[in-house]
Amino acid sequence: MNVALDTNAYSDFMRGDVTRVQIIRTARQIYLPLMVLGELRAGFAAGNQKSVNAANLQRFLGSPRVLVLLPDEQTTHHYAQLYFQLRKKGVAVPTNDLWIAALVVQHSLVLCSSDTHFQYLPQVVMC
Repeated sequence: MNVALDTNAYSDFMRGDVTRVQIIRTARQIYLPLMVLGELRAGFAAGNQKSVNAANLQRFLGSPRVLVLLPDEQTTHHYAQLYFQLRKKGVAVPTNDLWIAALVVQHSLVLCSSDTHFQYLPQVVMC
């Protein structure tokens, strides 16, 4: 299984959450969307363990199974479709999460997240 991690899933994994650890250990490939990387680094900057968290992230990114997932022009089409779908339902989703969902759909990944607003996007497969 190829998975993409949301910020909360990465944090759960780093805290040793049994479910997240199992998913990440068994995943064939692990993708960290660029937006998640930004959210993590912003959280580290605001925290009191910046260097420890940054070192842990660097080790995680150093794994051959972990790739940073970048948006491209094709991602914008998925973003627009998902945005319109949510707008018709009257559902607001944070912008970063909409970009994450667009990347997940574009690359046919399973998303690991505890954010419930992804349930409004049936094409986003959750773990």
